[in-house]
Amino acid sequence: MIITAAHLGGIGNKRQERMHELLTPEEMGEADRLTIAAGPCDGYALMKNAGASIARAVLKRFPDAGRIAVLCGPGNNGGDGYVVAQLLGEAGLAVTCFRSHAPREGSDAFLAEADYRGLVRPLEDFTIEDCDLIVDAFYGAGLARPIEGIEKSIIEAVNASGLPAVAVDLPSGVSGASGGVLGAAFEATLSITFFRKKPGHVLLPGRDLCGEILVTDIGIREDVLDRIAPRCFENTPDLWQAAFPRLSDDTHKYRRGHAVVFSGGATATGAARLSARAAARIGAGAVTMLSPPAALLVHAVHLTSIMLRKTEDVADAVDFIRDRKVFSAVLGPGFGNAARIRELVPALLDERRTGEGFNGLVLDADGLTAFEDNPDELFGATGKASGALVLTPHEGEFHRLFGSIGADRTLSKLEKARAASKRANAIVIYKGPDTVIAAPDGRAAINTNGTPLLATAGSGDVLAGMVAGLLAQGMPAFEAATAAVWLHANAAKRFGPGLIAEDLPEMLPEVLENLCPRRGGALDPSACHWDPCLNISTNTTGKKLPVKQWFNLIL
Repeated sequence: MIITAAHLGGIGNKRQERMHELLTPEEMGEADRLTIAAGPCDGYALMKNAGASIARAVLKRFPDAGRIAVLCGPGNNGGDGYVVAQLLGEAGLAVTCFRSHAPREGSDAFLAEADYRGLVRPLEDFTIEDCDLIVDAFYGAGLARPIEGIEKSIIEAVNASGLPAVAVDLPSGVSGASGGVLGAAFEATLSITFFRKKPGHVLLPGRDLCGEILVTDIGIREDVLDRIAPRCFENTPDLWQAAFPRLSDDTHKYRRGHAVVFSGGATATGAARLSARAAARIGAGAVTMLSPPAALLVHAVHLTSIMLRKTEDVADAVDFIRDRKVFSAVLGPGFGNAARIRELVPALLDERRTGEGFNGLVLDADGLTAFEDNPDELFGATGKASGALVLTPHEGEFHRLFGSIGADRTLSKLEKARAASKRANAIVIYKGPDTVIAAPDGRAAINTNGTPLLATAGSGDVLAGMVAGLLAQGMPAFEAATAAVWLHANAAKRFGPGLIAEDLPEMLPEVLENLCPRRGGALDPSACHWDPCLNISTNTTGKKLPVKQWFNLIL
């Protein structure tokens, strides 16, 4: 579950307008630097604000935790920990800080440790039996080395005990860039991060180790995002909703777009029908099944609103696409004929290059397998038609198609998807529980609403059809891919247990009906607003309250 500071009365609604950006640890450091340079907050003010947001969450979420151990590292995360410890001590809790190294002299963490008036003990003195809650302030998103020694032992002991742990920024041991575990990592009950999430919050296994994620406002300026220009996003409707197709009063079926799906032989037609049904349900005004002669009767028995066309060779398909103003195509589900796929792909991509309205080709399943032995044949076909091709590999297909990229253990899933997209000059939907959608220009989105309910035969065929249906309506390829992935998972969750692939298209009307615009912010503002730079709070009467009185107010 993802929660925001608005749920805890920390901020108003303005900053909820664009919360889908993900900042790398380096970009987060730049956000801090730009904010400090612009004022009025200096680095220590931001640290005090971070500590205050954590202390408020601890008091609200863990009211029965009377004994708290704060584990402090030597850097800024440890500095946040000292601030938290001081404020929780002032609230009447029994708090002890544990550390292995003192902060660097003159640093913000050094100032925080100097202002802390409680007990500081060596890590060797820490025992689980003496506390009800752990505040993990060892390391944040920028950790670059494996955790070892006594810190690793403490992490493993806390995880084994089941003691609740609140992580500052990210659970120590989780890479903010990749979500990977470096040596060992806390299994947090709650992770509290600042301004924006990092890729490590949403990529696995980091996402599973974060517990609930609280994003808080500590006074970092929103306009720093314009300077940083992040290229990685959490896949939410905020990312693509502005480009989502909308109907006008004069819309007719061909203005809503025409998609085609290529069918395999008579004994393998179901996958293509799943794609076609999904393209229609997502809003394409017309969908045609391009079928070999042997499969025509099978399709005729099953299809009603989906049109049917006999197609015997590549020329037939290209002529139909050109003459009937087809905007998108799905090739691969149940197709089977690898040689024909290798002929069709360059011909279809040539249609995109002519600028005659064809908006893109979705290559899935057999469409990917056909190029496993010679991926360069596929990559060469994309040419200059950037974004004309959407590839939808699952883990095995990705490794077979992008061998060296998939095998590189130094790369995160995000980095692999970006490298593959650039290599193929295509939109890549790298499927899995943390699906990554990447574009050749470096944009990438990480999906967070996935569900194991989608682990059922045919669900990928439905996704391919959904992407094609959005492409047919003129949606740009990256936005079409991100929207389809999110809507696909949302449909599965709405249906629930017992889901099979045929259910997914039929859930789309309900999903689309509930896709509410988010203009002006998705959440109501709180009655109280905390001013993060001044460490004061304002109630609905406008009266200023010192931070200590604010703690009493929320309690």
